[in-house]
Amino acid sequence: MDIRQIEVALNSPNSNDRLKGLTELRHYNPEVAVPLLTSKLQDPEFVVRSFVAMGLGKKQTEASFSALLNLMKSDRDPNVRAEAANSLSLFGRGAASHLIESFQQDDHWLLRRSILAALMDMEYPEALFDVCVCGLLDKDLTVKGSAIDGLSYLAGSGKQNDALQQLLALADSEEWRIRWRVARALRKFDEPQARNALNRLKQDEDHRVVGAALESLL
Repeated sequence: MDIRQIEVALNSPNSNDRLKGLTELRHYNPEVAVPLLTSKLQDPEFVVRSFVAMGLGKKQTEASFSALLNLMKSDRDPNVRAEAANSLSLFGRGAASHLIESFQQDDHWLLRRSILAALMDMEYPEALFDVCVCGLLDKDLTVKGSAIDGLSYLAGSGKQNDALQQLLALADSEEWRIRWRVARALRKFDEPQARNALNRLKQDEDHRVVGAALESLL
């Protein structure tokens, strides 16, 4: 599609046309694509705004960064906020502080899990540790589980000991799913404290925790 066709598609009342127009912008440079992408920041369909967020992450400029920040912090739909966070992470270190701030201020599980996953891939241990500690306090077990997984990514980093201490504190959790996650996470830590905790967990009352501990001890 040429630019005129894309502009017509983006102004169509049919959301599928708008999605097609947004997708076609992948063929254009940021100078052309970003203004058209940002023209749909207030689209009534969340899936269209999600496509905008995806597109902006691939067309990295100051304007796209600013637009993604706005989507992550202000959009009414958590799917869009989560997609914006994913795209922001592609900008690297400059996005890390914004991701931490959004994680602390927005407690929706989808956004939080997206930020945790993004930071696991970004290799900024301090940022990952900060969001993991915050995530451990979440009432949603899926977020808490993702935070435990995130701590395992810190093995071998400058935050290794801090991460290990967080995991050890959870080894006696009343929730078997947490103990199971901890048993899986501890395999990454080649430390006597980790092995001692796994030896305790292999005596756990729940067979699933026992299995995870035994596997981690192999």
